[in-house]
Amino acid sequence: MYRAAFLNRKNPLAKRWRTAATLVIAATTFTFAMNTPVEARGGGGPKAEAQKSTPKHATAKKAKFQRVVVPAGPLPATVMAALARAHVPLSSMSVVVERIGSGGVPLVAINANQPMMPASTMKLVTTYSGLSLLGPDYRWKTTAYADGEVDASGVLHGNLYIQGTGDPKLVPEELIDLVDQIRRNGITGIDGALVLDKRYFDTSTRDLPAFDADESAPYNVGPDPLLYAFKSLSFTLTPSPDGQVAIDVLPQLAQLQIDNELKVTRGACAGSLPAASPSVAQTTGGFVQASFIGDYPLRCGPRTINVAALDHSTFFAGGFLALWKQAGGTFNGTTREGPTPVSARLVGTHRSPVLSDIVRDINKFSNNVMARNLFLTIGAAMGKPPATTQKSSAAIEAFLHRSALPMTNLYLDNGSGLSREEHITAQSLADLLVAANSSPVAQVFVESLPIAGVDGTMRNRLTNAGAGGNAHIKTGTLRDVRAIAGYVGAENGESYVVVSFINDPRAEAARAAHDALLEWVYEGARHTGAAE
Repeated sequence: MYRAAFLNRKNPLAKRWRTAATLVIAATTFTFAMNTPVEARGGGGPKAEAQKSTPKHATAKKAKFQRVVVPAGPLPATVMAALARAHVPLSSMSVVVERIGSGGVPLVAINANQPMMPASTMKLVTTYSGLSLLGPDYRWKTTAYADGEVDASGVLHGNLYIQGTGDPKLVPEELIDLVDQIRRNGITGIDGALVLDKRYFDTSTRDLPAFDADESAPYNVGPDPLLYAFKSLSFTLTPSPDGQVAIDVLPQLAQLQIDNELKVTRGACAGSLPAASPSVAQTTGGFVQASFIGDYPLRCGPRTINVAALDHSTFFAGGFLALWKQAGGTFNGTTREGPTPVSARLVGTHRSPVLSDIVRDINKFSNNVMARNLFLTIGAAMGKPPATTQKSSAAIEAFLHRSALPMTNLYLDNGSGLSREEHITAQSLADLLVAANSSPVAQVFVESLPIAGVDGTMRNRLTNAGAGGNAHIKTGTLRDVRAIAGYVGAENGESYVVVSFINDPRAEAARAAHDALLEWVYEGARHTGAAE
């Protein structure tokens, strides 16, 4: 159960990343923040015509004396002022603030039953449902099967089958376990095909169009039964005074070749550094080439670039075979998709990290593809494979109904919030948070949320405010959407549920309104009213 005592800003919770995989999760989130196009990160409105012809110093001087008229309203003066500065009307915002233990009576309810786009706060519905239906200790299985004979030298004269069930965190450190198991079963070479069995997810869920035009953005990676390393390459570029730029890549792909035509220059480091963004394409002969071309200023120092690349099957096969060959294995066949024969024998089973750890990564770093794999897993596990979005939506809605959370205005698309179709009301999400707080999974669920001013997507917000270190808040961001949802431990010892959505073309400019709302709740949520 969430209580204010759980949080102490003088002793904030922190976690050191222990593996390159978790670094990739964080880096993927950083890419979202820095490189995401307008559709996904919010773009603000066009500049006013007057600004185009006004010198910067004149604009700044004028702004210094500009007075913002703050309308009277039902929210605290600080929140109303932030909305006024952003030119966002109260009608574009929904808010629910409820003290835990109040018996379901909200302290604040503004447009509470209006269906809104929640962006990534929809992940709270998916992760709470997943923890409750599957259990915090649930693990995905990735299994290997073989047919044919193994000769005295360990060569399999037949096919090796890899069967996936949607493990959201199948990264090199995890997949190597399956490679080792296969080798311990006497197979050191494959003289046959590598067959990828992806039947656990229906074909309708795979290879979907990207959310926006940036198909190379990691946030756009879709779900897959054999999702490997988030289907993203992480390139680290390190310039040196001798004129060379070293390029390291994770994960390794067996067919990947790097064409490095970067040249170190002595100029200033400015702009987006286009030379650091590779083009990745398949070439003749089955190879994949990542090309880096251009000038790289020494002053830019090391940079890490994350790029979604290839299709899922090509990416997984390249990653598996890279690990296989690094372990000393040989491969003389081809790769393809297909079912595992009933007669094939089991030669290895890898189990994923527990669901509670997966949910932490999903919510702390707002990882879209991990959430989408979990969403589909719920449908397959609660019903019968193959998973479809319809089965997953039905399973979650049935669970919510059994939990006295009917959510009549809920619409689930992919469970991650990376959608303009998904909708929920602030009241419904607040009711879910209250229910989750008294559920058997309360602790792991609450602890999966970012802590204001400390970690995850809230690490740079409210760092010097009272709410910093005292609020577990999931954030959500799309173009025209800003959202917060979670728990605040107030300085008076009370605990509150807070949910707010802003759906407006100027939503990006209104983030300060959400920060002001959280700080007001931390201070005890005592007074609302208009600014003078």
